[in-house]
Amino acid sequence: MLEVKHLFRSYRGIPAVEDVSFRIAPGEIVGFLGPNGAGKSTTVKIITGMLRANEGKVFFEGRDIREDMVAFRSVLGYVPEEAQLYTYLSGLEYLQLVGRLRGLKEGLIEAKATGLLELLNLESWQHSPISCYSKGMRQRVLIAAALMHDPKLLIFDEPLSGLDVLSARLFKDLMASLASQGKAVLYISHVLETVEQVCNRVIVIACGKIVADAAPSELTALMSLPNLESVFAQLVKQQDTWAAAQQIVEVMQITHG
Repeated sequence: MLEVKHLFRSYRGIPAVEDVSFRIAPGEIVGFLGPNGAGKSTTVKIITGMLRANEGKVFFEGRDIREDMVAFRSVLGYVPEEAQLYTYLSGLEYLQLVGRLRGLKEGLIEAKATGLLELLNLESWQHSPISCYSKGMRQRVLIAAALMHDPKLLIFDEPLSGLDVLSARLFKDLMASLASQGKAVLYISHVLETVEQVCNRVIVIACGKIVADAAPSELTALMSLPNLESVFAQLVKQQDTWAAAQQIVEVMQITHG
């Protein structure tokens, strides 16, 4: 369904992504992992059409997305890492706006907006301005907005940020339900335990390059490590965090220069 082919992108001559390629099939949940600065955000911006690659292409259902970005975005649902919302609108008004921008009919907009707000436990807040919402509530509005038009491809960038335990559990079940309906899901997160639980495959990017692409169980077995967190640390050559933590405390306790 989604195919990313040989993406290259640099900023002022410094490579951000180098030869990034992968596929996501219908009904597949793919985790996209990497440390800060690894190239995740750049890759996602290219896939969503917010950024042009220096080289390489993104295909959806065999067609270059750049040939018709309007058509591509009509099948894309995206929850960005940062919740950029019109905070003077209520949750219901925001979803109504999204529905109209998506070209949905008014009756359909009302049915979907009210239904999603109720199921995401926002019904009692639907007429309150988003400026009064907590971070987790704003995140749920973004999730609802991404689902309004029944997209074929969903990209979730740190979607659990700010969610309480119950909402996080609902979201995990939601991803599984979306995949069962044949949706393709790209899931970006630092919560490796959740990635291990819900993803069919995991792609790991480090220093702008793909360093692994396999099922979580295959990665842990291949590297003879107990969990995905250990695999991730090994693949991205993560520092010895315990030693670093001790050194931070030592610096903190310095009493004279």
